[in-house]
Amino acid sequence: MQFRISSLSLLVLSISLLLGQQALAQSAKPNIIFILTDDQPYGLMGCVGDPLTKTPHIDKMTSEGVLFTNYHITSAICTPSRVSMFLGEYERKHGVNFNSGTSVSPQAWQDSYSSVLRSNGYFTGYIGKNHMPIGDGGYESGHMEQSFDYWYAGHEHLGFYPKKRHPIFKYAQHDTQVEILDEGIQDFFADNTYNLKGALHFLEKRPNDQPFALTVAFNLPHDAGTRSMELLPGDSSIYRTLYRDLDIPLPKNYVARADIKNPKLPAELLHAQDRQEGYNWVDNPEDFRERTIRKMEVMTGIDGLIGNLRQRLAELNLDKNTIIIFTSDHGLFSGQYGLGGKALNYEVVTHVPLLIYNPTLPKSRRGIKSDALVQSIDLAPTMLKWAGIAPPKGYQGYDIGPLLLGAKSEVRDYVFTENLWSTAFGNPRIEAVQNKEWKYIRYYKNNNPSATQRIEVAKQLNININTMLYGVHDPDIAVYRSYVEAPFQGEKPVYEELYQLSKDPDELVNRAKDTQQAARMNELRKVCDEMVRYARGTEAPRVLRYTVDSVAEHNMKLAKKQYKEKALIKDDH
Repeated sequence: MQFRISSLSLLVLSISLLLGQQALAQSAKPNIIFILTDDQPYGLMGCVGDPLTKTPHIDKMTSEGVLFTNYHITSAICTPSRVSMFLGEYERKHGVNFNSGTSVSPQAWQDSYSSVLRSNGYFTGYIGKNHMPIGDGGYESGHMEQSFDYWYAGHEHLGFYPKKRHPIFKYAQHDTQVEILDEGIQDFFADNTYNLKGALHFLEKRPNDQPFALTVAFNLPHDAGTRSMELLPGDSSIYRTLYRDLDIPLPKNYVARADIKNPKLPAELLHAQDRQEGYNWVDNPEDFRERTIRKMEVMTGIDGLIGNLRQRLAELNLDKNTIIIFTSDHGLFSGQYGLGGKALNYEVVTHVPLLIYNPTLPKSRRGIKSDALVQSIDLAPTMLKWAGIAPPKGYQGYDIGPLLLGAKSEVRDYVFTENLWSTAFGNPRIEAVQNKEWKYIRYYKNNNPSATQRIEVAKQLNININTMLYGVHDPDIAVYRSYVEAPFQGEKPVYEELYQLSKDPDELVNRAKDTQQAARMNELRKVCDEMVRYARGTEAPRVLRYTVDSVAEHNMKLAKKQYKEKALIKDDH
């Protein structure tokens, strides 16, 4: 007997095979989980040499993954650092900071690794803290929420008790940040159906046949979280009693404020008296110890969340194809050199841990430490490469996937970091380049107004202090742009530093004026010039106006619209 297959049957069979191949190819793509802590320096974990902080789950993941010991962020302050991670661009190119008066445009956000993954078949989720203003109206635009399939997050700080700040967390069973975010993670994986009231779902359920990309962003161990801890009876014992019986040592090179005799930087350059009050805990050993205990406690809490996450992945048989990235947005001073806060370019704040756990790596490449020079702008292109997606042409970072496999050639010779958050809080503008041996830092004149003086005036005239200190107005956009362009318009640095990192990792001996290093200084100046040009790029920043003035205009237009609508309703009656 002969069988004849019609043309229609052949067409149906061909389409079925094609769809099957596509589904197989898509299921083979790795799942990606990006875990981001807040203000965590290279420490507070056993795997990086902290003998006191208990992080058994992170330590185990390190023994099974690759720890990058020479990883640096691009800008040591929350918003620009996070935008750089998502867009793969230096701040000087993406143009968004607290003082920039801008938000990321929707067009630019389309190039974020999360948006690119989503447009290429990934199911995407975001849990925790968002500190990136996206779209017209920034945090109020709703654009960030709608750019993910699953959203359980709050804009700006969460605090230790997120329900007090963000209604989205109102229905969580727990009150503390780590445990609320853990609930979000469990909901994301909850048998492909959602049970957590408050979370935003843009699909009825998480598809089984799609790879996923999940971002979990903490507001810890940031001071906004740790200083708001109240040690309540309902809090886990981790946050009430752990580590309180220990003698917490002061960090290397700690100097109490009362004991500062030789400031790390000249007073006319770093206006230390204008530092944000939230960092005053570094000024004396007693406050340092209390805040440090809290940071250790929350890191142990985060470690427990990671343990729960990995257990859940194993239960769902997702552990063999899920890559986990763990890092921080930047570090934080804890009184080293008498300094507090961040937004400088010393190792304490630019050097943070980067751990990548990739279960598909051969066993010979697990439990490895790499001292390759890698940077936060490398994360986005690396994730896209894992997914088999070509990174957008505007990315400035590199794929570091080959380094995981033992590639001998590194992706860069120099790391470039910068600080453009130069405001009334006293920090100067800074540019820095470094290789594994030497680090060059240069500073520009600091003509900023004084936060201390602003506070005095605010008190005299009964003006809201936060408005006086943090409000960014339209003219500030031009000020920020001048910071970006100043090196290309002839402005010269007024102070320089040179450190031999291989012999002086704590950056104690400035050799910039050492005549024996004159040739090296000239060489590094040229390298820094080149890196600033590369970081700036040639395109105009893809940003939108986002200032006190633009928000006021938006609110005024909205009020007029609502007034007209009410008037029309009244006329109809």
